[in-house]
Amino acid sequence: MNPERIHAEFPAPEYRGAQEQALRDVRAAFEAGNDVVLVRAPTGSGKSLIARAIMGCARQVEDADPVEATGAYYTTPQVSQLDDVAEDDLLEDLKLIRGKSNYTCILPGEEHTPVDRAPCARERGYDCAVKHRCPYFSDRAIASSREHAAMTLAYFMRTAGSEVFRKRDVCVIDEAHGLAEWAEMYATIDLNDRTVPVWEDVRVPDVDGDADAAVDFAEHLRRTCEGAKDELIGQDELTAEEAGRRDRLQELISELQWFVEDYNDPESGTTWVVDADEQSVTIKPMDPERYLQHTVWDRANRHALLSATMLNKEAFCRSVGLDPSNVALVDVEHTFPVENRPLYDVTQGKMTYEHRDTTLPKVAETVVRVMAAHPDEKGIVHAHSYDIAEQLAGHLEDYGVGDRVRTHDSDTRDAELERWKASDDPEVFVSVKMEEALDLAYDLGRWQVLCKAPFLNTNDSRVAARLADGQWAWYYRTALRTVIQACGRVVRAPDDRGATYVADASILDLFDRARTDMPPWFEEQVDRMTTPDLPEVDAAAALGDTTGGVDQVEPAYNSTSGHAESSPSGGSESASNPSTNDRSDDDSRTDSRREKTSPVADVWDAE
Repeated sequence: MNPERIHAEFPAPEYRGAQEQALRDVRAAFEAGNDVVLVRAPTGSGKSLIARAIMGCARQVEDADPVEATGAYYTTPQVSQLDDVAEDDLLEDLKLIRGKSNYTCILPGEEHTPVDRAPCARERGYDCAVKHRCPYFSDRAIASSREHAAMTLAYFMRTAGSEVFRKRDVCVIDEAHGLAEWAEMYATIDLNDRTVPVWEDVRVPDVDGDADAAVDFAEHLRRTCEGAKDELIGQDELTAEEAGRRDRLQELISELQWFVEDYNDPESGTTWVVDADEQSVTIKPMDPERYLQHTVWDRANRHALLSATMLNKEAFCRSVGLDPSNVALVDVEHTFPVENRPLYDVTQGKMTYEHRDTTLPKVAETVVRVMAAHPDEKGIVHAHSYDIAEQLAGHLEDYGVGDRVRTHDSDTRDAELERWKASDDPEVFVSVKMEEALDLAYDLGRWQVLCKAPFLNTNDSRVAARLADGQWAWYYRTALRTVIQACGRVVRAPDDRGATYVADASILDLFDRARTDMPPWFEEQVDRMTTPDLPEVDAAAALGDTTGGVDQVEPAYNSTSGHAESSPSGGSESASNPSTNDRSDDDSRTDSRREKTSPVADVWDAE
């Protein structure tokens, strides 16, 4: 790697904001001998351009010995982020590659068949006459030979050990704050009648909470899967359904083998948690350092990880298996005026399961008042779960403002989002799990409401295990990270403006508990948080029948405390012994929609 090239490799004609200083700091960090540099860059910093400049420092072929790694990878867990890179003319030399299921066959009669179900995947020994023109294999060949290749994190991890995508000199991971959680999700093994083609052929023992018993079951299931796979491989031609069954069996065999080998490896630091009942078994890793070593850290000589919300360097490094002494943190200055990104305290109580029936109607009333304050501006409501979204939409309908409200379910999520963004009407979008990777610049979104503190579900066995181990700082830090991400959705440039309304009192409590992990620029936002003077509940005003706008919001600021006048209940409790009501989350009781593949639905079959 040659960090001296970092400024010459910056792809834009000029710098904006703090980009030039950020590149100086990144260069110095690599020149100081660090193998990994964390770049904490706020929303709107132009992280993709900074990433491209870092990639340009990778060793080039003409300067390398044959055995030395050259070139660079760009990867991100967010499919939408990769789409943005694909559309950016300044990043046109990043060759994108996606999973097979994103490409369609070009053979006559197969034009609507995904490549992973095409004749080459169905027929043994099939010799495709147009493979050189196949969109997937063409993109893969180009990406593997280009100096800069870009892909989702899921595809990147799946190609570990591939002869096509070998080790490179530099790897840049964008939106890297959730790397540990994504690795845990990718390495989780879900076993049930939907995910295991031979489920009816095995007897499921009682393995709940028993990792030793789960290993024995995994070995038995793997042998059963291998027998079924061999039977399919022995056939000369498969249907598309049979090809899918074969691929799933192979994937499952690999997952089970990884679990067994890792569990039996005395040097592995991974802890495996097993949840099971009569219908399913879920095998989940905690802190899968070995998995990340193989799929990420061994893939390049140097790494740069970019995000706005890597809140604590030491804690982040521990979670992903890095030595903090070999990792540098570069903080990029926030250049958006704090006045353009205000926080407003409109808390109505706690939104935990025990308090929700009382609090949610008040939150709905508050949303109507916020709508009246922004009659001509689009806004988004972060509902946190589909149960909350459904109830909230019902209350808004009862208030007579349903004509301005758009909702979605798990199947219509992307389509409804695009329709809302394309609409010129000042609609209100009640969303679920859209706190990240959503760009609502300027008139796409001028305001938002945070309905619930985004605490992790304490019914999840991994979360419960960590809390039993006293990892409350991690718990609050994870929730704070999501809140900060959400606050960046409606302010995307220095001249943009957008208001964030906090409706759950537990978020204020979160700010107090996790204050030491706040970036300075977000702490400034919190310190300036005010209580707005919202209009009274009026359906006609909320539907835009009267004039108004964000300027109607007059803050009632408490200059003594620096906080909003209404304070969270329970704020005097010790952070080391929080109230159960503050930390409980009932999403598992009402929402099972978060499928393993949903954030990265474009890849699973990497090769």
